Amino acid sequence: MMYLRLRQCLWACSLGLTAMAAHADEHCRIAFDVGSSGIRVGASNSQPTARVDIDYLSPLWAGRGLQEIIAPTTTALRQLPVQAQLDSGCQRVAGGFSAWRLAWSQSAEQTLSALQQIHTGSGVALLVIPQTVEGSYGYTAARQKLGARLQTSHILDIGGGSLQIAGERSTYGKALGQKFWHRVLCQQLRPKAPPACTLQPLNATELAQARQLLQEQLHDLAAALPESVSMTAISRPVTQGVQTAVQRLLPTTQPHHSALLQRTDLAAAIEQLAPLSLDATVQHTGIAPPYANYLLSDMLLTEGLLQATAGQHLYIQEIKVANVPGLLADTQAFGWAKHYGCYLQRLQQHGPAAYFSDPQTCTANPTAMQPPALSPSQIPAGERPSF
Repeated sequence: MMYLRLRQCLWACSLGLTAMAAHADEHCRIAFDVGSSGIRVGASNSQPTARVDIDYLSPLWAGRGLQEIIAPTTTALRQLPVQAQLDSGCQRVAGGFSAWRLAWSQSAEQTLSALQQIHTGSGVALLVIPQTVEGSYGYTAARQKLGARLQTSHILDIGGGSLQIAGERSTYGKALGQKFWHRVLCQQLRPKAPPACTLQPLNATELAQARQLLQEQLHDLAAALPESVSMTAISRPVTQGVQTAVQRLLPTTQPHHSALLQRTDLAAAIEQLAPLSLDATVQHTGIAPPYANYLLSDMLLTEGLLQATAGQHLYIQEIKVANVPGLLADTQAFGWAKHYGCYLQRLQQHGPAAYFSDPQTCTANPTAMQPPALSPSQIPAGERPSF
């Protein structure tokens, strides 16, 4: 019931974002999407967005914790609204996703300390967002951005750390995003290589092992999504990676429908790509080297998700800033921003599930912090967010 109420609230609130823009002094909101690879900001009363790249997963995987990302995160939360020229008087909240859930699982104490330091330095409440809520954000963004063009029951959002298959009535999420899944394959198929290994070339036996491994990883998907599922992929690993590669590897079999990816074509493209070297992959697909290293694992992940949902094709519609519209519409999250001290206490007791409790039951209401932001010319070199 909590999930359904949240879904209804997010969708209803998203419809009211335009109306909110007309009352910026009273109702405007700024939301920060703190993903595994960086931070993006957007506002309810403004079109511009800004982002900065920060690698959250590498220090966590290396066992270094969060200490080194506290300063750049604090700077970004203060300066991104300046770069995007957003209204400084708006309410603000930040959502931490897969990397922050991983950080919590590694050390609750260190995560709480990092959240407190970031809030002290930036005045922004950073919440550890549960997996199902992240799925709601993706679906809210797709409904808002695509309207009638969203013709499937669910959206597929593959991020760096986690993936979500989210719909009106059900959602599935797992820490098996682009970087996580690639790392799992490296550990299993290339155990002597560095964690961010080069998988290719893969022989037929290794390819079969990879597919079997993914089936095992997705064993719980059917129970989470009991109804018939059709999917629209909204994120770049599929829209600009997998789909582009399939079209270039199979130019004669691809239909003249750039918004549709057939599972049979995807399987055929995987068979072509697996035995190639990384250099040959770049040459044949046109995908740049930093992204080409994840391409085969992304294709296997997409194929496995279609198989697990009994899907024969996947619709393609890229949605930028997928989590920002959901955060902007999330009254629960902004309620916690007003009671952040209470949120941190409940986070310590209940973990990320603290999000689902009621902010109005908190007795304390700390004064919101609004430290002055530097002008853009004062932002240190190397910390300037990009649009």
